[in-house]
Amino acid sequence: MANHVLSLLRSVQSGDLSPEDALVQLKLSPFEDLGYAKVDGHRAVRQGTAEVIYGQSKTPEQILGILETMHRQGCENILVTRIPQETADILSARFPVRYEPLSRLAVAFPAPVEGRGSIVVCTGGTSDMGVAEEAAITAEALGNHVTRLYDVGVAGLHRLLANLEPLMRARVVIAVAGMEGALASVVGGLVDCPVIAVPTSVGYGASFGGVSALLSMLNSCASGVSVVNIDNGFGAGFLASRINQMEGIQDEHPVSGV
Repeated sequence: MANHVLSLLRSVQSGDLSPEDALVQLKLSPFEDLGYAKVDGHRAVRQGTAEVIYGQSKTPEQILGILETMHRQGCENILVTRIPQETADILSARFPVRYEPLSRLAVAFPAPVEGRGSIVVCTGGTSDMGVAEEAAITAEALGNHVTRLYDVGVAGLHRLLANLEPLMRARVVIAVAGMEGALASVVGGLVDCPVIAVPTSVGYGASFGGVSALLSMLNSCASGVSVVNIDNGFGAGFLASRINQMEGIQDEHPVSGV
């Protein structure tokens, strides 16, 4: 892969290839095949962010191999989701890793990033914090400024109303709630930015492992509310980052007529 990139750069230097055509070829560049995984080394070129490792069901050895490959390709702040403490300890013995037990999320080869914009992550209750932290840490690792508002659910609405200022300043709000999932509708009726609703599996028997909150959020009467899957804090954090940073992306890459 390195030889392929070097060949492209030399073609640009000699004038045989335009920078624009070289960029297209980079976006189509091959992956690195490890046998058990095909590491997409140019995802950051195509999508602006490096590949994320879904750690659940992978062995520590497989994760280590993927991390080593990505680090060799120059990746930093690599997210490894849904791993237990034992796996995190194995990774930490080999590479620099920051692990958050509550969210079961690790950031390998952590590096400072400058947060931009404003994403608010709020939860209905303390029991939703694991999913919320997965969303918040994901967004922070991708270069966003995140404000946390935890335990501000509808059972005590005054707690949410006491925090209107950060909500009103947000470019995106992630609303994380289980039970009946009403928080997303309430927030959606207050703010003028997109709201990403995350149903959690928190709740008693009739919550059906988060299905009740999922259906409530899908049927929200508030406009501008979108919904990700049950307990999918990572998906919410990633989507919020895309929305929050769209203005900067458009400024750097203006759309030209075809």
